[in-house]
Amino acid sequence: MKANPRWLEEPQEHDYQAAQSYLSLIYDDENASKLVEKLRAAGMSEFAAKDISRASGLTLLPADNEHVRHDHAKVKASEQLSPLLLIRAPQLGKPIIADGYHRMCAVYAVDEDTPVRCKIV
Repeated sequence: MKANPRWLEEPQEHDYQAAQSYLSLIYDDENASKLVEKLRAAGMSEFAAKDISRASGLTLLPADNEHVRHDHAKVKASEQLSPLLLIRAPQLGKPIIADGYHRMCAVYAVDEDTPVRCKIV
């Protein structure tokens, strides 16, 4: 099955909250909040799932991971996925997936060339 995910126009509010929580582990609260505000204001971009995966340096989750399975089922059912939230972190030499890691893994598992809708700052 080729991936043909449908994407929401904007990330959901809880995605920004999840990004805030995650980024607070890497940055102090003030900088994490500033990054989330920049994400809210950012326009949409698209990158191939394989490029996001390679650039982030993260190991892909297995297809049998509960959250990956859930998002994969959404792709198969033509349900809309929330766009990813990415932070460019030159000090780390890679982007940070602030929210959407499971969604990216689900899309990658179906077709690594699939464009993934995201916001990136």
